[in-house]
Amino acid sequence: MENTRCFANRFTDYKGALLPGQSAEAIVPAVIATVDKILKKVPIDTSDCDGGLYDGPAGVAYMLYHVTECPLFSEHRDVYLKTAKQIIDVSVKYVDAEPDENMRAAFLLGGAGIYAVAAMIYKSMGLADFVKPLTKFRNLWEVCAPINFLECGSDELFVGRAGYLCAALVLKQKLGIEILSKDQIKSICQAIIESGKQYARRKRKPFPLMYSYYGTEYLGAAHGLSSVLQMLLSYQDMLRGAEKDLVWQSVDFLMNQEQNCNWPAELGAIIERENELVHWCHGAPGVAYLFAKAYLINKKPQYLDTCIRSGELVWQKGLLKKGPGICHGVAGSAYVFLLLYRLTGNSKYIYRAQRQETPSTALSSVHISCSGLCSSSKPTQLLTWMDTVLFSLLSVKLMMV
Repeated sequence: MENTRCFANRFTDYKGALLPGQSAEAIVPAVIATVDKILKKVPIDTSDCDGGLYDGPAGVAYMLYHVTECPLFSEHRDVYLKTAKQIIDVSVKYVDAEPDENMRAAFLLGGAGIYAVAAMIYKSMGLADFVKPLTKFRNLWEVCAPINFLECGSDELFVGRAGYLCAALVLKQKLGIEILSKDQIKSICQAIIESGKQYARRKRKPFPLMYSYYGTEYLGAAHGLSSVLQMLLSYQDMLRGAEKDLVWQSVDFLMNQEQNCNWPAELGAIIERENELVHWCHGAPGVAYLFAKAYLINKKPQYLDTCIRSGELVWQKGLLKKGPGICHGVAGSAYVFLLLYRLTGNSKYIYRAQRQETPSTALSSVHISCSGLCSSSKPTQLLTWMDTVLFSLLSVKLMMV
């Protein structure tokens, strides 16, 4: 029976050599052409700024910033940054007017992500004004502090505390400065842990930490346990000994929920092998990042082995029909192989990433999504799918330099 979620992978596996003609420089014309195509359609009007970084024009601004960080595009840097600033400025005005202050703290769907990207773009342009959006971002920590600040679920990645911590981590890496004080970080981490403890007790779970989003106990990276735990591990130095124990117990619990190299979208579900979700948002491609982080911290081989098994599943079922994006598309699959290459140094994973994200594969996926196989409720969502092709293509090529 034909798989409705992915194409059969008919590529030969790694035989000791990478694909020829795949130098970093070779991708430049395709990236420039795709950027031009996106910029002809991206809306600048404030009425079109909904969706945050995930599927709004702010995501296009971040794409432009990401491209300018690559030396191969130095000739286009000033023009791309100027355009990125135009887009992000309008997005900042939009979220400044957001009546729901709690949603302003959202990383991927609200203000926190937009303020973070604005600060990065301004800083990259040498503008002292980067402090203004950065201050707006910093002030949002108080919004996140109450345990139940969002009725839908206060801890996940897209709108909750895990996302806010993730944005702070990216800002620190890009700006080279401390974003939040130790006390602020501790306060947010403690709120995440207390929230998870309360939920686990209330629902009588046999493990210490659990969360829900709109009433569903997700496990995957988009809204679930894995990304919450990944962020707590990213700030483990801010946790007390007992808190660290709860986090590691929960990491091991999630590892034990594996079903044939994959994880169900929600706790207790049984995976249907013929039609399973192998997406970054729900499944092994996103969960792998948690176990990569766990392995980097304590070097226990079971965490690396879990990542490797995830990669084998992605190689089999990662040519997704939904499009080229990271969330539930081919780019999300390619990034798993880049992760595994960084963990192992095995060139097999660079080859597999090449196979996922050669221009022909990526552009075929864009064509599929444009042809109606994948539906989109708004044009910018389709455009952000194309943005992620650029992210993954650039990442694959730069890993080869």
